[in-house]
Amino acid sequence: MLHAQTVTPQTDRGLKTPQPAKPLSGDRPQAIADGRQLETPNSGDVVAVLDALPDHAIVPPKKPRRILVYAYADGWVHSSIPLAARMVEEMGKKTGAWTTTITYNPVDITSENLAYFDCIFLDQTTGAFLDDKKDPAVTEARRKALLDFVRSGKGIVGVHAASDSYHGHAEGEAGAPAKLIGTWPEWNKAIGGFFKFHWLYPQMVTVKIDDPKSPLTAMFHGKEFAIHDEIYTYAQDSFSRKNVHVLTSIDYTKMSDADKAKEPAATKRTDGDYALSWIRREGKGRVFYEALGHNEHVYAMPAYLQHMLAGIQYALGDLEADDRPSVAK
Repeated sequence: MLHAQTVTPQTDRGLKTPQPAKPLSGDRPQAIADGRQLETPNSGDVVAVLDALPDHAIVPPKKPRRILVYAYADGWVHSSIPLAARMVEEMGKKTGAWTTTITYNPVDITSENLAYFDCIFLDQTTGAFLDDKKDPAVTEARRKALLDFVRSGKGIVGVHAASDSYHGHAEGEAGAPAKLIGTWPEWNKAIGGFFKFHWLYPQMVTVKIDDPKSPLTAMFHGKEFAIHDEIYTYAQDSFSRKNVHVLTSIDYTKMSDADKAKEPAATKRTDGDYALSWIRREGKGRVFYEALGHNEHVYAMPAYLQHMLAGIQYALGDLEADDRPSVAK
């Protein structure tokens, strides 16, 4: 039996009006505690993803597929990493397109372990995400295992900060600014480019569909859309349409002059080309990259999830798509 409770008005409790709270940025903290990456996503974020997942695969898998989600970040640890990993797992379960194994440990990246999988999903793997700083031989073995994996005919998917890896600065000539360089050129080319600047979340951009005929963009129906996220850009010498087949990009003409001016002049792209997702061949294998995915809300957008599903099925080798470079060499 419920009993009504008499509530005393606040004015009768002798409480003082609290001082206004200091404004918060609203940004989530890194997914790290006591020097370790957190591996459990927020339950509310997971539910939002579950509600938005596609009902079925784009195409039936040609055989049982296995994906390894590799979620170790050597640099910035994005708060959405555990959610992206869970998204891949739940998408595979619901569509029946693959099964998923998740690891945050670089020691799992060996040629023997990778032989079991059809695709590696690089979940915002910042920095030198394969390197053992104490053992160059281990570093070399892991790097070789990753490249051999995709070049042998398998797939790699990278989301958001997977491109914020293996890059740095080289000192320029006297008086010249430091030059952006890739520190692992084979990988920089394989993933399609390396990070140089981002518009901070929640930057709004208009996404245009560069290849509306691709099965990887069918869910957008050829229509541009607006989105708020942290928006990556790529060093001019690292990204080229001669190397990748662009699927979506920023409609740069619709950005305000004030937003355009935020990009540092010293490294500003001269071509106004700001791609967001693309595919490419690497040896006999396939690479799909999607720059969006910094904030958790992106993973609850149905069209985004369908785009990811199509990209993953392409990388697995189940979904055929034109992956010739957008600009002939």
